[in-house]
Parts: sequence; C-alpha cells; structure tokens
Amino acid sequence: MKKLFILSLLVVFSVALFAAAPFHIGVVTGTVSQSEDDLRGAEQLIKEYGAVEDGGYIMHVTYPDNFMQEVDTTIAQIVGLADDPLMKAIVVNQAVPGTVAAFRAVREMRPDILLLGHPHEDPNMVIETFDLAIYPDNVARGYLIILAAKRLGADTFMHISFPRHMGYELLSRRRDIMREACNDLGLEFVDMGSPDPTSDIGIAGAQQFILEKVPAWLEQYGPRTAFFCTNDAHTEPLLKRIAELGGYFIEADLPSPTMGYPGALGVTITENEKGDWPAITAKVQEAVIAKGGANRMGTWAYSLGYTCTAGLGEHAKRVIEGDSEITDFDDLMEAMMKYTPGAGWNGSLYVDADGIEHENFVLIYQDTYVFNPYTSGGFLGMTEETVPEKYFYID
Repeated sequence: MKKLFILSLLVVFSVALFAAAPFHIGVVTGTVSQSEDDLRGAEQLIKEYGAVEDGGYIMHVTYPDNFMQEVDTTIAQIVGLADDPLMKAIVVNQAVPGTVAAFRAVREMRPDILLLGHPHEDPNMVIETFDLAIYPDNVARGYLIILAAKRLGADTFMHISFPRHMGYELLSRRRDIMREACNDLGLEFVDMGSPDPTSDIGIAGAQQFILEKVPAWLEQYGPRTAFFCTNDAHTEPLLKRIAELGGYFIEADLPSPTMGYPGALGVTITENEKGDWPAITAKVQEAVIAKGGANRMGTWAYSLGYTCTAGLGEHAKRVIEGDSEITDFDDLMEAMMKYTPGAGWNGSLYVDADGIEHENFVLIYQDTYVFNPYTSGGFLGMTEETVPEKYFYID
C-alpha cells in the first residue's frame, strides 16, 4: 500500500511537471482600489491560463496606488519579472510613469521578452521602447463622439477639462478634433474649464463644481447639449445631473459601464457580477432607463481597462506560440474581440507630428453602446463609420 501511494504521488508529480506552462507572461496592473477593471482583466487571464505558482502561464503583480510618488517601486515590480527565465512577455496596463524606464532595463537584460502596454508617457519614448502599445483612438473618437451626439439629437457639444489635461498631446488634439467635427457637422462647440481634482480643491470640490454647474449649463445651452469630460472624477456627478435634468452623454474618456454610472445611479455590482460585463451593462441599463436617460446616455459595453489587460495578454500568448504577429492589426483586433462578444472594434496607427505612422503604437476604439429599452442592444455601429482623413492630420 505504501509503495502504491508513493507511486501515485510520482505519477501525479510527473503529470503536473509535464503540464507546466512552457512560458510565462507577466501582467502588471494597478490595485483593485486604483484600477479595478484593469485588475479584473488579469484575473480573467489567470482563470483561462492559470497562475505561474500553480503551473500556469500568468504572473500577476500590481504597482503602488501612489505610483507617481513611488516610481522606483513600479520600476522594480516590472523589472523583477525578467528574472524568471520562462518569462516571454510583459503586459502593463496601465503603463504609468516609470514603465518606459522599466522596459528599457528589461530590454537590456532580456531582449527576448515582448513588451506591451497601455502607455501614459511620451509617445516618442513609447515608440522606441514598446513592442506594442495600444491607446484609445482619440483621433477617431474625436470625430465619432460628435457624430454619435448628432445622431442622438444633440445640437451643442460641451468639452469639460482643465489645463493639466490639455497639456497632454493626445487629449488636447482630441479636443481640437471635436471642435472641427462640430463645425463640420453643424453643432455648437463649447470649451468649458473646470477645477483639477488634483489641485487644492480636491476631488470633492471638483465634483461639487460639476453638480452645481450642469443645471446652469443646461439652462444656457439647452437640453440638446451633449457633455464630455476628460477626468474620471468629473464623470459621476456629470452623469447624475444628466440623468436627472436632461442632456446627452455619449461615452466617458475611458469608457466602461462601471465608469461613473454605479455611483451616479445607485447601482450595486455584486462580487459575482464583477468582470461579467454583459450582466453589468444590463444592470446599469435598467437604472439608466428608470432614471429617464434612455437614448441619451452611453458607454462602451465592455470596459476599456479590462479588455486592454485581457486582450494584450491573449495577443502576447498567440504571438509567442506563433499564431499571430505582434504588430498585425487584425490579429490584435481578434484578440480584443475575444473578450467583447457583440461589440465591434476598430482603430488606426499612431501618426506623429511629422506625419509618420508607427505600427507598434495602435489607437483603438470600441463601438458606442447607448442605453435603451430594447433587448436587442444599443450599439450605434460607430466602428463601421469612416473617419474623414483630414481629422488624422489635425494637431
């Protein structure tokens, strides 16, 4: 009996050894308190492919919540993944400041490791460092959000931001594209300033500003005004007032059914529902309709943060296994769509200030979903629209 037990253990050990993943993929996200959707994408990859500690493919680590003050810790977390001899790809979402420095260090140590992410640093440095970067297509969205607003009935579009955000090239460029699109499509464009939540006024003060101002804005510009804000903290109070008083909200800066809607409309997402985007979207839709926001308020049906993590991880795995090419646009879209059934994707290559396209920096967008009472869904088909070429050259 003892020999049989030992033999059984050896068989189990041999099977486990044989089944161990042939390579590892490092996935770096924020914590659940800082960027929950990004982290849920990592959990989905672990669910599919197993954690490294259990013989699987995925090694997940997080960077500090206070990442701007703890850049060295972020760098150490990313670079530490390269110590694993089986590590073949590192995905960082969101690729906060320090990621470029970390990727440069990894590149020196392990040039065989693929480096992918959703960057928050200078595009020129990203292009030099990343094998593949993806970012919301603020060029295409700058036009398509205005087109969607017009289709829903808006005659005015208000862009709400502050100087710090307008210092970011891709955000200010999107604002300028929105202004031009309004001019072309016959909407009035309003460039509205607001407090920066990172200033002395804080998040609470910035949110109170929005709560107090939206009624006056609707009074001045009318109920057919569509609103857009560049900051997450502004989104929740903006949604709350739009649901109550009127106006349109096409989609958030970083779209997700969990971006602002649960807090604005009192929607509770249970533990079992977290990461289940069809269930979350249906629950938010029910609340939007109950508040009178049907056909006025929208989102992406699947979180950008979740899809970036899961999609980049899936794409990296397929590239390592020889089934995809790292910079093949269609291969990337196929990996993203695996996690967003029913929702279309599209995008373009990043074009720098000199007019040069970069195949390793891909700008992406998902179809806009407008909450409505029809069970067939509210996708607007924006990914099928052709964005006029001139908008890609507005800087």
